[in-house]
Amino acid sequence: MDSKTPKADKPHAVCIPFPVQSHIKAMLKFSKLLHHKGFHITFVNTEFNHQRFLKIRGSNSLDGLSDFQFETIPDNLPPSDPNASQDVSSLCNSIMKNFLASFSNLLVKLNSATSNVPPVTCIISDGFMQFTINAAQELGIPILMFFTISACSLMGYMQIPSLKDKGIIPLKDKKYLTNGYLDTVIDWIPGMRGIQLKDLPSHVRTIDPNDVIFKFVIETAERAPAASGIVIQTFDALEQEVLDALLTMFPHVYAIGPLQPLLNHLPNDPLKSIGYSLWEEETECLQWLNSKAPNSVIYVNFGSIVVWQLAERAYFKAWDWDFLLIFSAKAMAQIK
Repeated sequence: MDSKTPKADKPHAVCIPFPVQSHIKAMLKFSKLLHHKGFHITFVNTEFNHQRFLKIRGSNSLDGLSDFQFETIPDNLPPSDPNASQDVSSLCNSIMKNFLASFSNLLVKLNSATSNVPPVTCIISDGFMQFTINAAQELGIPILMFFTISACSLMGYMQIPSLKDKGIIPLKDKKYLTNGYLDTVIDWIPGMRGIQLKDLPSHVRTIDPNDVIFKFVIETAERAPAASGIVIQTFDALEQEVLDALLTMFPHVYAIGPLQPLLNHLPNDPLKSIGYSLWEEETECLQWLNSKAPNSVIYVNFGSIVVWQLAERAYFKAWDWDFLLIFSAKAMAQIK
């Protein structure tokens, strides 16, 4: 048999990321690892992001293998700049309202008698694509929610419905952003001691109870425990206490650790040519970097979707779907 021919007895994982750069990148890396372990992979992008990949990386860049294939679903958003990220609020609203039907139709197609792929045996979904749980339940197959955030961040998200029920959020008005209210200690979070309201994901700072993203993260937190389990991009030694606490909230919790070192050890990776970027790479900065002395430059990556806030004191805070970046004291001293 041709080594590239799909085997009917292979487990078939349908992998669907949240449709922004860093989530796609993390899911692609996880999918490559699953493929190396013998999975047939169907990777699902939105049509918008699929076209961005092809534009930047070439028309054949996602050809992959017969057992690692790409499919698309529509995002149901109006046309937008193909060289920029889509509006997150509009994207979240469409995910809640429109994605389930398109995704379910794709699963039916993959499972049809005319399909040349193994039957779908599981779904690997981004943790913020909560509609996929409904699709998995309809098919009666397991689903793992893959969270690209830390265990602490996930635990913070899981508290948002409770904070809302207790009347702590949404904030009453803008004054609550500066009057010390955000210093309120939240002392019931398992595995996280001494946490203040301001330490939790920035969605707790909303003033509008009808804010789309606020509703989106609440739905995510409420639906996630219905999954067969969760995968978190962290490792035990870093967040053991929080991971133990999450085990009381989810059927199964898997800490997969940094993905890139695992990929680096794959021998003769046939998927190595499939890249991750939705943007054209600009290498001019490398010339500047090479002109600097070793250990003289600090590199900070806030991700592809950033909201900046200049705090009262002389430091910066940044919010991204993926990262909570905390500068070390040494790095802050160098910045100042």
